[in-house]
Amino acid sequence: MNTPAVPAVASVLFVCVHNAGRSQMAAAFLTHLGGDRVQVRSAGSAPADAVNPAVVEAMNEAGIDISAETPKVLTVAAVRSSDVVITMGCGDACPYFPGKRYLDWQLDDPAGQGVAAVRPIRDEIERRIRGLLAELGIESVA
Repeated sequence: MNTPAVPAVASVLFVCVHNAGRSQMAAAFLTHLGGDRVQVRSAGSAPADAVNPAVVEAMNEAGIDISAETPKVLTVAAVRSSDVVITMGCGDACPYFPGKRYLDWQLDDPAGQGVAAVRPIRDEIERRIRGLLAELGIESVA
């Protein structure tokens, strides 16, 4: 059985509306766990001014500092240069290119939530990131 080759460095783009919560957590976990075997991007269809402070706090609890991250606008170039595009509630705002692998992760939105509500979202994202690494054949570095 022939399976498509995974590039030496896979490229993954996480997209949500504001790029202030879910996509930031996913990008941080993939960067932390994937090391230099994966290129990670995140963006939003309508980026917020700053990353959600409760998300920053929840990620700090997991040992990952995202306090310096800023929401970024989704570009066609970012989608085009990614092997895998994972959407998180951005609906039809995400451009589609044939040949890309698209996944849609249904996750609660942490916007307006306190850190207690963000923790289970964070933990679910980490679980999915570990699964994604396994699917890509990339061993977790942590």
